[in-house]
Amino acid sequence: MGSMILAALRKTNNIRLKNKMVISIVAVVFIPVLLVGLILTASYRQNVLDQATQQTMNNVDKIKKHITDILRMPIEISNKLQVDDRLSNLVNARYETTFDLVTAYRDFRYFRDSVQLYKEIDNVRFYTDPPLPISNWDFLSADAFVKNSNWYREALDKSSSFIGWHYIKDETKENRAYLSLVRRIDFPLYRSHGVLVINLDQDELNGILSQEPFDTMIIDEKGSIVAAKQPQWVGRNIESMDFAKDLSDRRAGVYDFNYEGKPSKIVVEEVVPPFSRNGLKVISVFTIDSIVSDANRVSKLGFTIIAASLSIAIVLIYFTSSFLSRRLLLLNKVLNKVAMGNLNVKSEVDGNDEIGTLSRQFNHMLASIRSLMEEVRESHRQKNLLELRQRDIKLKMMASQMNPHFLFNALESIRMKAFAKGDAEISNVVHLLGKLMRRSIEIGDRKITLREELDIARCYLELQQFRFDDERLTYELHLDHSAMSVEIPPLLVQPLVENAVVHGLEDVEEGGIVIIGTRVESDRVVITVEDNGCGIPEGKWREIEHSFQDMEDADEHRIGLRNVHQRLILTYGEGFGLKLDCSPGSGTRLSFSIPLGGKLHV
Repeated sequence: MGSMILAALRKTNNIRLKNKMVISIVAVVFIPVLLVGLILTASYRQNVLDQATQQTMNNVDKIKKHITDILRMPIEISNKLQVDDRLSNLVNARYETTFDLVTAYRDFRYFRDSVQLYKEIDNVRFYTDPPLPISNWDFLSADAFVKNSNWYREALDKSSSFIGWHYIKDETKENRAYLSLVRRIDFPLYRSHGVLVINLDQDELNGILSQEPFDTMIIDEKGSIVAAKQPQWVGRNIESMDFAKDLSDRRAGVYDFNYEGKPSKIVVEEVVPPFSRNGLKVISVFTIDSIVSDANRVSKLGFTIIAASLSIAIVLIYFTSSFLSRRLLLLNKVLNKVAMGNLNVKSEVDGNDEIGTLSRQFNHMLASIRSLMEEVRESHRQKNLLELRQRDIKLKMMASQMNPHFLFNALESIRMKAFAKGDAEISNVVHLLGKLMRRSIEIGDRKITLREELDIARCYLELQQFRFDDERLTYELHLDHSAMSVEIPPLLVQPLVENAVVHGLEDVEEGGIVIIGTRVESDRVVITVEDNGCGIPEGKWREIEHSFQDMEDADEHRIGLRNVHQRLILTYGEGFGLKLDCSPGSGTRLSFSIPLGGKLHV
């Protein structure tokens, strides 16, 4: 998988810059913005839909509370009539004359008072069984049609403690249909009963739904619409409406339906009043498009703005990339000339952007390369000259030297005879001289450790002490042992020690001191050689420092110091040369530093 991705990335290297930028703006901006827009739009749309559904559920819950409040009054009236002795006496009394019965009807005003007192009540009537001799609008004898009605038979079959809610016609109201409370009223004392019917006011029911934002209705258990926001729906059965088929059997909840051919949400809530054997249902329906239309409009506007912005961005990217490509092609032409070996060219691409900065840095780089090549040529020339001089010195030494093995054997014989005769001092001096000569001859061009170099310097100082005695010359070693294993070119310290003894202490009769010190500072090893001689006059001091840069031999120049300085520069680079610090009458201090790792200058 990783190799396939790398291969695909490599193929993009063959695509032109402006095409890459256009592809990038599409891949990095257009597609993510489109996806984010779709996600946010869908989320916003769903959020609006959820809010509308929740609001509808809240509204339906409020409707349920209002209906419960309206139904509570007829329930209370029926409960009172269940134990009302006046009703019991009126229905079950035996009247001698019709006038007595009419008078009893007139005196019983509870039904009429309830209609006048409670706006929720439209009418109250009572069906007697057995029938009374005379009926009026309040007390009726059930005819065959009423007795065969489902609501009447259910009322007689059920206990009087259960209330039924039905959408039935009222013969006292020109057979208009009302949502009515139907309840059996028992008279145990007389072993008789009747059926109480209380009609609810239709305007009150419709008024509950009139302010609803969506189409809302109330249905009974048979599916009859007893109240609706749209009054023309009242009286219809819900089964006759395409969008609401099978809703009468649905329990409370939220359902998806097609309303007039549009996706819709329908919220169903059940209302079961106290003491009731059946209840009502509140149904509210709204189309999804009516809810999310604003969200869709905002989405279209957003997508239009995004498309316009991205189109402008692509055009700008195309022209910008074309401009950048032309500048890069100009820079590429200059690079091709440099690749052909022409280092005297110059990039003419201007500007302060990255390409302009790159052009200026490229010109600076060419100038630095030309300067560096000059330095390298000069460095090679100096190095070759130094090597020629060193080879010349070696030839002169080889021409004048005797067989080193003869000298070592002779010195060893002298040391043994001196030791045999008990002259330990002479024996030690001869041993040091032989050791010094052997080290000096055997070193060659290889690197040695700082410990070995300091051992050569110590041998030299021991021999000089033998020559001058301890009163005139002593030496001290202040060494950092953590730097003893660092490798350095040979004969760097010994010439400095020799200079301190020969020149620094030349006029010192007694108390001459040579101090050799090593210490580690950061990433360097600093080596110092000091004496307490008469020092160097300032004019002579400046002349000696100037001579460090002179490649030609001269008798007045200190060849040993110049040789050490130039070897340090050639080995480690600028900044690692010899440093001279002195003043008349206070001695001389020579120092140099080398990298702690002993790395060569490249």
